[in-house]
Amino acid sequence: MLLKVSCNAAVAAYAGDQIQAQCRVLGQSPTRPNFPRRRRAVVFSSPVAEAPLVQAVVSEGRGSRVESGSGGLADRLRLGSLTEDGLSYKEKFIVRCYEVGINKTATVETIANLLQEVGCNHAQSVGYSTDGFATTTTMRKLHLIWVTARMHIEIYKYPAWSDVVEIETWCQGEGRIGTRRDWILKDCATGQVIGRATSKWVMMNQDTRRFQKVSDDVRAEHLVYGPRELRLAFPEDNNRSLKKISKLEDPAQHSRLGLVPRRADLDMNQHVNNVAYIGWILESLPQEIIDTHELQAITLDYRRECQHDDVVDSLTSLEPIKEYGAVSELRGINGSATATANNQECLNFLHLLRLSRDGLEINRGRTEWRKKPAL
Repeated sequence: MLLKVSCNAAVAAYAGDQIQAQCRVLGQSPTRPNFPRRRRAVVFSSPVAEAPLVQAVVSEGRGSRVESGSGGLADRLRLGSLTEDGLSYKEKFIVRCYEVGINKTATVETIANLLQEVGCNHAQSVGYSTDGFATTTTMRKLHLIWVTARMHIEIYKYPAWSDVVEIETWCQGEGRIGTRRDWILKDCATGQVIGRATSKWVMMNQDTRRFQKVSDDVRAEHLVYGPRELRLAFPEDNNRSLKKISKLEDPAQHSRLGLVPRRADLDMNQHVNNVAYIGWILESLPQEIIDTHELQAITLDYRRECQHDDVVDSLTSLEPIKEYGAVSELRGINGSATATANNQECLNFLHLLRLSRDGLEINRGRTEWRKKPAL
């Protein structure tokens, strides 16, 4: 099946014969005369490359073969490329209808998935990652993988269905045991920065599941593609991405018990994808908060892997605030988040994901919510 692409005819020469071929989207080809000695080609050209790359499916008699330039078809159709200096990567995404939520805007899970996608595409674009895990040659030889240790996302304006978002990402070293990846999100129509994110990653042995220091070989393989000087998505002093997450103490104000990973929650490493934790955290948030507020920042500390047969409890409480050196609870007159939501423009919550069987901590989180804008 051939995919129809609306573009004008391209002319190719073979063995002195001129063959005119028109780019079309893959669908059923119309009936056409059979010329057994003439080779026919369907030509694909990328609309996003500065110098279009061409792939031809050439038919000869009853057989066919593929002739292509460098890179795969996905690389040529993807709306992403390295920046001019080669030290970061930018990619554009259209927000699909299935990526928006009840507010008709992209969900935070959608944003997190796009961050993950552009990070993997960056690693593939520079050529060292071929397995989808952003691992280097040395890491694959030693069965090493990257796992998320911390993620912080801030969203200033949620994109709506059919909006086009441009995401820039880059990676740098983070001490001896890990690396960091940052992102900046922009509205393509206005150029406005609509979000920022940063993350820390550590290296784990895929067989023993133990953490391992980043060797000089691995560091040399991937940091050559990052900025030479420190570049941070959050350069401000004392920004929220640096804030330590306090442990949520029992009893929690809100809970959702007995959450079970679905098969669709597992990633290529055979453990629960880090984006699934965001959904679990939000499950224990009161519906009244979801109705009146929208998430403006989320910080997650990943402390333990979650396997497909684990059962998880999600706990949530309002974050205590400090007033004049003392600690007080941010609550309404009846101590509930619902009453508080009616009187507060912004609310902060602490979250905890733990294993149901033994209470071991899986994930510690903090979220900040702002009042929804008036329609």
